[in-house]
Amino acid sequence: MKKKSNRVWWILGGVIVLLIVGFVAAKQAGIIGKPEATEVDFVTVNRASIIERVSASGRVQPQVEVKISPDVSGEIIGLYVNEGDPVKAGQLLCRIRPDNYESLMSRARATVNSSKAQFEQAKASVAQSEARLIRAKADFERNRKLLADKVISTADFETSESNFNVAKQEVEAARANVRAAQFNIQSSQASLRDASENLRKTTIYAPVNGTVSKLNIELGERVVGTSQMAGTEIMRIANLQNMEVRVNVNENDIVRVNLGDTADIEVDSYAMAGRKFKGVVYEIANTANGLTSSSGAAAAASLASDAVTEFEVKVKILNSSYEDLLAEKDKKGYPFKPGMTASVEIITDRKTNVLAVPIAAVTTRSADSTNVQKDQDESGNQVANQAVKKERPKEIVFVNQAGKAVQREVKTGISDFENIEIVSGLKQGEQIIAGPFIAVSKKLKNNDVVVKRDPNKTKKKPGNEAE
Repeated sequence: MKKKSNRVWWILGGVIVLLIVGFVAAKQAGIIGKPEATEVDFVTVNRASIIERVSASGRVQPQVEVKISPDVSGEIIGLYVNEGDPVKAGQLLCRIRPDNYESLMSRARATVNSSKAQFEQAKASVAQSEARLIRAKADFERNRKLLADKVISTADFETSESNFNVAKQEVEAARANVRAAQFNIQSSQASLRDASENLRKTTIYAPVNGTVSKLNIELGERVVGTSQMAGTEIMRIANLQNMEVRVNVNENDIVRVNLGDTADIEVDSYAMAGRKFKGVVYEIANTANGLTSSSGAAAAASLASDAVTEFEVKVKILNSSYEDLLAEKDKKGYPFKPGMTASVEIITDRKTNVLAVPIAAVTTRSADSTNVQKDQDESGNQVANQAVKKERPKEIVFVNQAGKAVQREVKTGISDFENIEIVSGLKQGEQIIAGPFIAVSKKLKNNDVVVKRDPNKTKKKPGNEAE
């Protein structure tokens, strides 16, 4: 019985030893404990042409649009154009009731005539004063001789002398009145010119050739002149042959936009026909939207920290890209109307035959380096002080090497909507991991095991999205 019990123990011990040896052998062979592989998409590094673009949206506007406001206030008694009418420079547009301004001009003309009459009176007064001066001078000279002959008294002589001096002062005063009358004439003539100009301004003419793009008034309405305040904008005249798209570009992209850059323009009105137009950047704002040079600092301080800063860019639509539409303008009018919505893709750079990979293949990783130094507290005990310094994130891709995702740092260049240029870090023909996005951007780590993803598993199911 004792021998049988020992035999059982020996058998159990042998089985345990065999299990341990088999487990170690399986683990070394990779059968047990093999890491789970991540399913990914592989692409081969190749050469391609890349066109870097900056996308923005805005509205179509005329390059030249003149806002017309009256200089004088009053009632519109004549309106001779409609919205959409073509006009020539100097063409009569509308009239403002001139009654009040005609009265003011008549009053100013009467004032001029009155000033001229006063001037003539002043000249007559000068002649009279000069005649009195001649008589007073003769009396003075005669009395001076009589005083020398002791024929008259000294009092009589002093009286004649005083009359002579008074006569001289009266002549000077009369001449001053003439000069004052001349100035009154000039002042009244200026008032007459002002009244005449205000009367002229009651008739409004077109300052430029173009089309009435906007009409804000009706016959019989009252308008306010710009001489009193901002004034009423009565209409706009625009040159609809030369149009532009005004777009707002984010501050991160504006540094890549330059004068003369070409652009592809898609106007919503022609999107259904698949029509695109060509354009060129001809003006870039130096100041962000909502800021002015005088109060820019104050306005910037008031903006929220998460506010989007944008700059206005004007893109001219090239007439050559819609000549066929211009040929039909007599029947349908001009192809573009102010206010149409448009999308613009500004081509900021272009490179051909450069090393490129899909944008999804490039991600960033950051590494932290920790320096531990010992400081002493007030009691002299050493205290560990950890200073953590964060490095700048690095651009990396994952290269497939024998089924493992090997992390490699790269330097990138320009990019488009699909590919990004690789300046250094990869060679043509290498196989890299390009998806899924969540795996490349977050999940994958250096030397992770990877396998090719089954395309059938990536198909979208109703109500779900593929990774």
